[in-house]
Amino acid sequence: MSLQTLKQNSFPVENVVGLSGISWERFNKIQSDFDGVPSVKLTYTKGLLEIMAPISDEHEYVKSNVGELLGTYMREKHIRFYKRGGFTLKKEGYSSGEPDESYCIGTNKEIPDIVIEVIITSGTLNKLEVYKPLNIPEVWFWKKKQLQIFHLTDGEYQQVTRSHFFSDLDLETLQHYIDYSDQYDAVIEFQKTIREMNKNGK
Repeated sequence: MSLQTLKQNSFPVENVVGLSGISWERFNKIQSDFDGVPSVKLTYTKGLLEIMAPISDEHEYVKSNVGELLGTYMREKHIRFYKRGGFTLKKEGYSSGEPDESYCIGTNKEIPDIVIEVIITSGTLNKLEVYKPLNIPEVWFWKKKQLQIFHLTDGEYQQVTRSHFFSDLDLETLQHYIDYSDQYDAVIEFQKTIREMNKNGK
């Protein structure tokens, strides 16, 4: 499948294409070719390039749900945060990735504390290798209706059961509300749950 085909065609589901042997200079040229094409997502590390197109409705819905619920949690817990969205994060000459959501906790920073990747179609790259050179403290993945969190420890990502930033946030509880078919109801019910926890001192 050519780059030109990816740019011109519309697909009913996400398609992922992996290319190897791509130099940093070639990657930057390809990336510039896709400027202004929001339905295409590029990820690069160690000479490997992954192109995803298009971004599916399910992908956007899950991303939106996770963002709304995390925002609700942090506001209810009085945790200062800054939502950074899906901007491109680059380590010049090495890696480039665009998370689905990202957050700075406590203060606004150039590099976010948390990045979130929603995976509908399995890709060809280890996304942890994309974010490791940037020393991003936590990478969250949503895949097959499960949340996974990886925390950077001594230069390597280790899977953990709870976020180091949100020690009382149970992943199964959060996943329960992500799975709600109605986003508004999910946020309202999750808010009630958090307030009940606060009342009980949890």
